[in-house]
Amino acid sequence: MIELRALTKRYGSFTAVDAISLDVPRGQLFGFLGPNGAGKTTTLRMIAGILRPTSGTVRIKGIDIDVDPTAAKSVLGYIPDRPFIYDKLTGAEFLRFVAGLYGQDGALVERRMDELLALFDLTEWRDELVESYSHGMRQKLIISSALIHRPEVIVVDEPLVGLDPKAARILKDLFREYTRRGHTILMSTHTLAVAESVCDRIAIIHGGRIRAAGTMEEMYASVEAGAKGLEELFLRLTGERAARDLVEVLDA
Repeated sequence: MIELRALTKRYGSFTAVDAISLDVPRGQLFGFLGPNGAGKTTTLRMIAGILRPTSGTVRIKGIDIDVDPTAAKSVLGYIPDRPFIYDKLTGAEFLRFVAGLYGQDGALVERRMDELLALFDLTEWRDELVESYSHGMRQKLIISSALIHRPEVIVVDEPLVGLDPKAARILKDLFREYTRRGHTILMSTHTLAVAESVCDRIAIIHGGRIRAAGTMEEMYASVEAGAKGLEELFLRLTGERAARDLVEVLDA
């Protein structure tokens, strides 16, 4: 459902994403992991069509997003790490606005909106201006907006940031049900325990390059024996230099 081929993004002499290729199959929750500055958000923004790649291709459901961006984005829902919402709209108005961007309105959208607002405990806030929403409420609203048009593919950047434990659990259960029904999610997260518990496959990016990708069993086989858990695997692939630096600082 998501195909990346030699995807590259450069800013002057700096290469943020370096010729990565990745396939995210239908019906899977795919985790995209990496340290700060690894290239995760840049990659997701190129997939969502917010950033134009320097080179390479992005295909959503077989559609090249550069050739036919409207068709590609019509099947895509995007949840950014920093939600932007028009403060002078109410929650309900914002969801209607987003649905309208996809050519959807009427009773079906209203019913879908009511379901999403109820799911995230926002019903009593539906007619309040977004400027009065807390960060967590804004995050719930932006998640709802990504689902309002029933996309087949969701790209989500750090979805659990700012959510209370109940909302986080609801979102994880929602994602699992979503993929069970044959849809696809590509999720960036720093919460390794979440990735390990809910993702079907993961990829680890570091320095703009994919260091490993596959199931947990395949990931363990890609590094030397003995890695116990995703955290240790992640650190072996991305943090060995940092660990040595820490020892040097403490010994200095």
